[in-house]
Amino acid sequence: MTRHSPESAPNAQRPLTGDTPGIKDRVGRIEQHGVEFIPEEERHSSPRNLTSILFGGSLTFSVIIIGWFPVSFGLGWWQAASAVVVGSAVGAALLAPTGLMGPRSGTNNPVASGAFFGVAGRLIGSILEASASVAFAALSIWTGGDALAGALTRFFGLTDTDTVRLIAYAVLAVVVTIVSVLGHSSMVFCQRVMIPTAGACLIVGLFVFGGHFDPDYTGTHEYALGSMPAAWLLSALLCASTVASYGPYAGDWTRHISPRKHPDISIARALFIGGLFGMGGPFMWGVFTSVALFAGAVPGADTSYVLALVDASPLWFVPALIYVGLASGTAQAVINTYGTGLDTSAIIPKLNRVQATLLACSLATILVYLGHFNSALANGVAVFLTLLACSSIPWIVILTIGHFHRRGYYRTDDLQVFNRGEKGGVYWFTGGLNFVGIGVWLVALTAGLMFTNNQWFTGPGAALLGGLDTGFLVAGVVAAALYPLALRMYPERPELFRPLPDATTPRKG
Repeated sequence: MTRHSPESAPNAQRPLTGDTPGIKDRVGRIEQHGVEFIPEEERHSSPRNLTSILFGGSLTFSVIIIGWFPVSFGLGWWQAASAVVVGSAVGAALLAPTGLMGPRSGTNNPVASGAFFGVAGRLIGSILEASASVAFAALSIWTGGDALAGALTRFFGLTDTDTVRLIAYAVLAVVVTIVSVLGHSSMVFCQRVMIPTAGACLIVGLFVFGGHFDPDYTGTHEYALGSMPAAWLLSALLCASTVASYGPYAGDWTRHISPRKHPDISIARALFIGGLFGMGGPFMWGVFTSVALFAGAVPGADTSYVLALVDASPLWFVPALIYVGLASGTAQAVINTYGTGLDTSAIIPKLNRVQATLLACSLATILVYLGHFNSALANGVAVFLTLLACSSIPWIVILTIGHFHRRGYYRTDDLQVFNRGEKGGVYWFTGGLNFVGIGVWLVALTAGLMFTNNQWFTGPGAALLGGLDTGFLVAGVVAAALYPLALRMYPERPELFRPLPDATTPRKG
């Protein structure tokens, strides 16, 4: 491999093989940009698109179903609603700063993390996002396909539900693949279509199910983890982790935004609003309909929220549920497979974005069908996602703190050396690894696992808390406490910071 010079121009960027510079990203045209640096003159997105993605992509059953869990945990309407509001606000606060790296680095967050983990250590982020995206995409196709199959079966009076479900999965997978391959602009366009269309369906649904809604519903009092405070906290943590889990993807979208046209505050504000209202709103719709569906009954773990929703709907409203299952389920899965394509091309530089996206969509589709025929695999994916949250949150915390510590400065050319099969640059550190960032992440992850509770294992910390899973929260707090301390103990080199305009040597942050 060739040696990359640390003295290379920080903003000069060579296009990767297979990418054509200078082509504008447009709806219906295959996006040419992968994880390579995007020149500012080719960035035409805005913070408005961030809210569109989070609002439009969340009007789907894979997100709505999060609102069913607080009710299934035994909470009443006001308890569940307050848990959703608090949890969504906390998650949105964690999500908001994660979009600030993309405009400054010109690439997605996993590649930008090379500034803090090393250009080889940034594979941690790429693997985390790629694996989480495939799992989330599979869940989106599962829930969307099940809703679509249930609605079609009821509307047309079909009896072979299993065959309809398999066909629904295939239809969703094909549409998801097409939109994901087209890329960023087509993805944003789809999310914008979802807001007035799927949004209207959900608004009508409030009136459809509102006749059975009782705001005085106090829950079953058979609380998860044995008490109302524990069930409330578990619900809030579930909402917070779901919103915050979009943090690794934020750079996928914001790398198309010019920092000269849009200040950091507008980007952070758009992500916060999208997280709090764009995702919190569907959570709340899930709570509302769950209370309407299950008031007076005991929703057990084996209760199917989606099928119960279809069965309780009047026949004239079933087409709306078909649309939500098909269209908005596709919109959510596209967010994940688009990100997976970027990260797969970052992990395997020989693949361009389109090839990597096709591979990612194929893996997600295979996972869907394997999970359909093996319920243990579907349960395993759910557990895997909780463990990924425990891994991703401290990674997000370190990336965010590092961004502000460096004052948003990146040598964009040096971030790309791994993608070009080279060595060197200011982010090479020790063999491509920055052991300060990686070490803190490993310690935080280990601490988080001690407080994790899932079907595979229960950490000793979680056992002390009565089974409450606070793993991702503990991991994030440990990373937030240790990383600034580590930066003081091991000061970073001056060349990692923006040079002073009137000085010959770089300043130290």
